Amino acid sequence: MSPLADAQVTAELAQTPGWKRAGKAIERTYRFPDFKAAMVFVNWVAALAERANHHPDMTIRYNEVTVSVWTHSDGGLTPKDFALARGIDAL
Repeated sequence: MSPLADAQVTAELAQTPGWKRAGKAIERTYRFPDFKAAMVFVNWVAALAERANHHPDMTIRYNEVTVSVWTHSDGGLTPKDFALARGIDAL
């Protein structure tokens, strides 16, 4: 799959509220009431990622989880990154 052009990324971001471009990736930070809730979210994301066979990078800081998505094998953002981002939002 070829990486999306900048205009396509901009259009996809407009349909994926809360996500922003971060270099080659898109990312979003989620905040939770406590560490336990953050970890439940991380496990849900992990299960979703396994089903999609598309694995994000996640950084955990107590009650904040930053999720970063890009298609490493294709060297940039592809439609499956935005599909995963929207799936994560649906959790």
